[in-house]
Amino acid sequence: MSTSLRSKTSALVALLAILTLSIFAASSAADANAQADAAQPAAAEALAAVTAPDGTLRFDVAEDMTRFVFAPQPVHEDGMPAHGNAFITQGYIYPAGTLTESNGVQADGSPEFPDKVLGEWTCRGWFVGEGAHTTTGPWVVTTQLYNFGAEVGDATLVTEGYEIADVGVAIERAISAGTGPFANVRGEGEQTFLGFNASEGVNLSFALAPRAS
Repeated sequence: MSTSLRSKTSALVALLAILTLSIFAASSAADANAQADAAQPAAAEALAAVTAPDGTLRFDVAEDMTRFVFAPQPVHEDGMPAHGNAFITQGYIYPAGTLTESNGVQADGSPEFPDKVLGEWTCRGWFVGEGAHTTTGPWVVTTQLYNFGAEVGDATLVTEGYEIADVGVAIERAISAGTGPFANVRGEGEQTFLGFNASEGVNLSFALAPRAS
């Protein structure tokens, strides 16, 4: 076998190995997400786990950055989202106190604590300020939907507001809508940015106080 042919063969084998590992990793992440979905409790059980005696909902959210998608424009020179860029992302709802500044989601996007997942968080909005380059103050304006429990739509809550890039600083959010037990609620609450997890998504803690409108 010629040196050229051996080189091409080696390159092909290496490429096949990389593709196999990529497929395996994607399959493993999908399996982990499916297991997390299957392990999620019913809405009533999930709500019981996050509702304090005074009716405040306290829970954590870990963003799965593998599900973060942003618009092609506008972006900074390094390709990161700039002011006005639209995006959507999702993540996992955990009981309050589960998350630190860096845990909750594996690098492949699977939940670190699948048995503790209480629902799914979906967030859409626009970058403001210096976009993804913002280091303090508002960096996005968002609508967030918290789906508690395994079934989609049984118990959801929606909030609106700014999010800030400052770690450990609470910011107010308005409760604007919901379904199930939150069908006729309004109110407000706080969101605190904890840090970034292994997927490079944000970790957040919430204290929301829904009230009948």
